[in-house]
Amino acid sequence: MNMNLYGHNNQWLMVDCGVTFRAPLDRVDDQNPSAKLFDMVAPDPLFIENRQENLCGIVITHAHEDHIGAVPALWTKFKCPIYTTRFTAEVLRRKLYMTNIAEQVQIIVVESGQTIDVGPFTITWMAITHSLPDAQALFIQTSVGSIFHTADWKIDFNPITDDAFQPEAFQQLAKLKPTAMVCDSTNALREGYSTSEGDCELGLLRTIQKCENRVIVTCFGSNVARLISLARVAAKTGRYMALLGRSLENMYSIARATAYWPDELKIAHRRDIAYLPKHEVLLVATGSQGEARAALGRLAAANHPDCEAESGDTVIFSSITIPGNEKAIDSMVEKLKSNGLNVIQSNDSEFTIHASGHPNQQDLSDMYAWVSPKVAIPVHGEPEHLKANALIARAQGVPEQLLGLNGDLFQIAPKVKLVERAVKVGRIDITEINQSLRAMR
Repeated sequence: MNMNLYGHNNQWLMVDCGVTFRAPLDRVDDQNPSAKLFDMVAPDPLFIENRQENLCGIVITHAHEDHIGAVPALWTKFKCPIYTTRFTAEVLRRKLYMTNIAEQVQIIVVESGQTIDVGPFTITWMAITHSLPDAQALFIQTSVGSIFHTADWKIDFNPITDDAFQPEAFQQLAKLKPTAMVCDSTNALREGYSTSEGDCELGLLRTIQKCENRVIVTCFGSNVARLISLARVAAKTGRYMALLGRSLENMYSIARATAYWPDELKIAHRRDIAYLPKHEVLLVATGSQGEARAALGRLAAANHPDCEAESGDTVIFSSITIPGNEKAIDSMVEKLKSNGLNVIQSNDSEFTIHASGHPNQQDLSDMYAWVSPKVAIPVHGEPEHLKANALIARAQGVPEQLLGLNGDLFQIAPKVKLVERAVKVGRIDITEINQSLRAMR
């Protein structure tokens, strides 16, 4: 879950406002192995809540829940404009529509490549490839220094939903001499370049061509590129594709509303699928992390109201296991296998059936070489990921690397330094806030 604050001249800019799910408020470790889990958890915004009048705006870089999900619950603590691009704006509007504050929130839609002044910050939106449409990096300038904020990204020359990655745009940044680069570290331990979504589509095609009966693919509900790839695979293999799960149906609807969904790719209604021959069916289901109440969990339990999974069908996990979900996924896989279904997981697949949206080591190396910042600030990962990111920056000639924790202050002007524990930080449970906002609606 992401909540970044940039400060200059007693004014603040927030970048992203996200959540995590089924998580503790306290750290889980050997001393606290069984902390209580909460359905929806966000960063504690107390520091900026107490400085609300100095918060100029909120920028949302893309529409993943860990970057956008806390906005409905926390916006009343900030009451400032939100800036984002059109796909992300549509996702946010639909979230807000379910609450009683939808008419209060000012959403300013910006175009990729546009530059806007927000308080003392001059922000340029830069298209960058990720695993859903309209993801943006930010170049944030002030009178004393500048930041290149990558947000979540990867180098992808065949990203399915957006234009191919454009190195030239980031090479041009070096001429502006960025003070610092705040960079995604999620895959900093992985060698080589990240896998393209185009390669994933080819792997899914080869996998599904070998399947004889129904095929059920589970993936992250927000991955529009994966949905488009699967719709193309369905067309090439003579199958009708249907979506099982509200998040998938919502993302499909948003992709159509924002013109990201190709008109020629058709989706069948889930209630019509039961009448088709098994070899003509491709289902895409939520539940890739073993959630019992999601569509795949209901298929495994034989209680889905619209569709069924039978012996001889194939379930494909076009996803990775998020740490902490191992037991739930293993239990789901065993349940499916005991019902006679074939199960293919991404880590033991013959072909590439999942592509991460984050940069591997070579992606990071190239970006540092292109942007050439004075300071590297690795974020978004565990300590070992941050350290690996910093080593890559150093190898590319970045003079300084700042490694810190949540609540640390990274000062980049007038001189570079790290102030540890400058702000008290923590986590809050926002489950009840969201429920009350929707009830009042």
